[in-house]
Amino acid sequence: MKKTRVGQGCLFEQDFLRRTLGAIANSPEIALTELVANAWDAGSTKVEIVLPDEPGSLLTIRDDGTGMTSQEFQQKWMTLGYDRVRNQGRLAEFPPGRKGWKRPAYGRNGVGRHAMLCFASEYEVATKKGGVESTFAVETASGKDPFRIIREDSRRVAGHGTQLRATVARNLPSPDHVATVLSARFLHDPQFTVSVNGQSIPLADHRGLVNEKILPFGNGCSAHAFFVDSTRAARTTQHQGVAFWVGGRLVGEPGWVAQGKVFMDGRTRIAKRYTVIVKSEDLFDDVSPDWTEFKRSERVEAFLNAVADYVQEVFLEISQERIQDTTASVLREHVSEIRDLRPSAKMEVVDFIESVTKSQPTIQPDSLSAAVRGVIDLEKTRTGAALLEKIARLSDEDVAGLDRLLGEWTVRDALTVLDELDRRLRAAEAIEKLSADKKVDELHALHPLVTESKWLFGLEFDTPEYVSNASLTRAMKEIFKKRLAGGEFANPRKRTDILVLGDATVSGFATEAFEESALPKMSNVLLLELKRGGAEISREHMNQAANYVQDFLGSGLMEGTLHFRVFVIGHTISAKVQRQFKIAERAEIEAATYGQLVSQANRRLFRLRDRLTSRYEEVTGSELLDRILAEPEQERLKNLFQ
Repeated sequence: MKKTRVGQGCLFEQDFLRRTLGAIANSPEIALTELVANAWDAGSTKVEIVLPDEPGSLLTIRDDGTGMTSQEFQQKWMTLGYDRVRNQGRLAEFPPGRKGWKRPAYGRNGVGRHAMLCFASEYEVATKKGGVESTFAVETASGKDPFRIIREDSRRVAGHGTQLRATVARNLPSPDHVATVLSARFLHDPQFTVSVNGQSIPLADHRGLVNEKILPFGNGCSAHAFFVDSTRAARTTQHQGVAFWVGGRLVGEPGWVAQGKVFMDGRTRIAKRYTVIVKSEDLFDDVSPDWTEFKRSERVEAFLNAVADYVQEVFLEISQERIQDTTASVLREHVSEIRDLRPSAKMEVVDFIESVTKSQPTIQPDSLSAAVRGVIDLEKTRTGAALLEKIARLSDEDVAGLDRLLGEWTVRDALTVLDELDRRLRAAEAIEKLSADKKVDELHALHPLVTESKWLFGLEFDTPEYVSNASLTRAMKEIFKKRLAGGEFANPRKRTDILVLGDATVSGFATEAFEESALPKMSNVLLLELKRGGAEISREHMNQAANYVQDFLGSGLMEGTLHFRVFVIGHTISAKVQRQFKIAERAEIEAATYGQLVSQANRRLFRLRDRLTSRYEEVTGSELLDRILAEPEQERLKNLFQ
């Protein structure tokens, strides 16, 4: 019998540490964000990152923070799961020359310092404190230790700070992308700057800048406001909100509330992705001595009111598309019920939806739908006589059918199923009628209709997860800019995610996945390109679609591991065209005709169109289109429900 050695400890496999770090060891931007956060916690004012152009060259990160002694390095760096909060507290540690400074620390569980393993299995740390620079070479190991010091030197020097160096063996970072990510992550404090290869990104040039405006307040005073989307880098929501700079110094900590003034509900998802920077040179006398807050005065009150108005203005602007989509989604869900209401009741429901979405732009469609259902039920209680009149006119056969239906289904469930089937049947019927009519403007009719019916392209697209995405829309405009037509697509909903090209229209949708960093990143992208008129899809059109996918993948404008499905749609397909092909494992390109979409709809709807021919026979394609889109504008609704 084999005996177990008493007292034997556990052993570590080679690369154990790197394999347990998750995204930190595999995503360059997350790794560098963690390392810069370490410099922040060490009281640095600047971090200089030098990224190489090719593997096999040195990557360097240098800061002017407090540094570590040899003993501190052994204690902090070499301890697995080092608890920073318990050992050092929740605030950053500053060098002697920065007395009185205060900032909350990022570090919690001692994981971020291992981020250099993202780039190499061996790296060097040179850290200065107390007149001594200690240099350590660290590598991953196996056996009793998951990592170890393989070399240590020291020398007398002045100053303080830490430098990390590694020869890049994997995950070579992109300087431009890293600069954008890090500047967004740490832009809230003007006393902390990050440069990549000698360049830092000014606020006015930041890729995530949504809006910039001068805010007048008080008697001749002003502030410069910047509204920035920091989603790409935000690891936590610790520093989202409004950051106030006075004379290049941060006042207090960023947040969505200041002195009782609420700028935005910080619990909402949209609030967790934006940072607002407000700079002013007119408030020195209104800052408390410890710079933790503003003094209370009429000028500060006017200043905060101006900031609140600005935040709400931009917030409503960036929420407008979401408001329209939410409103349209809820109206489509209840369109048949609303149509049966009295005219005054219809307008009361529409007014209610508009009021709720304007006051609560981030409301979820499910919540709004439940509220609208309640309003409709209240309105229906006033129209019970009309329902009794309809029942009285039913034939004996219809009464028997109604009795059977209500015996097996609830009315709500039956309406839900029938409404969805009816919507899809109308879509197929409208595509067939409109695509066959050469006088129809496909740009304004077919594209909105097709994008409302993504289920036609496959069961995998029959999900609300495929939605318009702001990052994807920006990338599309950049990729397709050479083919954009001169005018804006004037469709009824003013949709910015449908681009007008010289010979076609194109729209994009994406799903998101969450990685270990808790950041949403695009995973699957659906692109639909509809050709104009009676166009025939050629080999050139298919090659063009493949080229665009390559442009997307190489643009650096979209994060995540992307997979593309691209459909090029026209009236006919050239015999010389390969109808479907793949680009590696990253994309599938497919040609399709409108006739194929209608046939696909027939098969997936159990050929109900063949049995219900009379239901849509007298309805024109334009009428079907209007019913399907159910635009949210009040005037359109007046016409729709008449």
